[in-house]
Amino acid sequence: MVNKIEQDHQRFRQIVQGKIRKDLRKFLSRGELIGKEGKRFVSIPVHDIDIPTFRYGDNQGGVGMGEGEDGQGSGQGKDGQGGEGEGQHLLEVDVSLEELADILADELQLPRIQPRGHHRVTTVRDKYTGIRPVGPASLRHFKRTYREALKRQISTGTYDPDNPVIIPIKNDLRFRSWNEVKKPQSNACIVYMMDVSGSMGEEQKELVRLEAFWIDTWLRRNYEGIESRYIVHDVKAAEVDKKTFFSVKEDGGTRISSAYTCCHELLEKHYDPSDWNIYLFHFSDGDNSSDADNRLCVRIIEDRLLPRCNLFGYCQVASAYGSGSFHNVLAEAFKDGRPDELGPQVILSKVGGKEDILDSLRTFFKAGR
Repeated sequence: MVNKIEQDHQRFRQIVQGKIRKDLRKFLSRGELIGKEGKRFVSIPVHDIDIPTFRYGDNQGGVGMGEGEDGQGSGQGKDGQGGEGEGQHLLEVDVSLEELADILADELQLPRIQPRGHHRVTTVRDKYTGIRPVGPASLRHFKRTYREALKRQISTGTYDPDNPVIIPIKNDLRFRSWNEVKKPQSNACIVYMMDVSGSMGEEQKELVRLEAFWIDTWLRRNYEGIESRYIVHDVKAAEVDKKTFFSVKEDGGTRISSAYTCCHELLEKHYDPSDWNIYLFHFSDGDNSSDADNRLCVRIIEDRLLPRCNLFGYCQVASAYGSGSFHNVLAEAFKDGRPDELGPQVILSKVGGKEDILDSLRTFFKAGR
């Protein structure tokens, strides 16, 4: 019975994953990505999967089992009329972030990322490696204790197969033992930068939020330790927390170099590139204050940021108020993404709407950096 239940559960998970994969772009375009977000799981609404329910025959009565007048009862429509529309089947399914990342990788045909750096950061954890006769009660191994008691009773002739009562004594007790294991892990830092000037409205910030979620999900599938940092800027830049990053509202001009300078100072202070895989993502509508600042941005990227990071991604979101010229500045300065040989590169994408997010993610990660 247990095996049958497990088989049914696996089959259900396959159906759910198939629906998510089929409707992945639709989830993004409709903004239906997350119902609730937990520590390792998200709830995703999945349409058109029927849940088994009890159905009663025609001989069953209605509410109260008595006769009623027309238009009475629950589910009335306007003017007492019953609704005639068919209900939509909507099921929220908890899916792990690892499953989401694997679905994303299959859909976009993304290669696994080859970590950079020397993997110097380690974690220490307890690994159970054997059995010993002493230990705390919380680590008692009941199966091994039972086996020792059974062996003792059989060897001493006290075991009665007609009355198979096994009573362990102190010498029968067995406990799990452990050792501390040092495990190297590839750590990554993601720095998100966003233009919050007057030309970046709520629609643009929603596009950034959705793309940042998928970036985070994919990188966490490839690295065991992730730290995310957030920088907002108009003419000045500042580091903020995640909630502020997606909710702050500003009104003013734009000086992109302020964000890149703030990012460089953050990396120099906290993240040694020999220990960390560093990913930088900047979201903007493409407006900048001047050509002089455009040239300064190019120099900062080339001299200060690229030598420290795995990838510099610039995502330009469409805005009715933004000129969109900064994408052209970077495209001209970093033709083919320079440098090469799987070194850090400047990768550019444009997002005009939610339907473009998957293509943007493919652009960023198709090289496996």
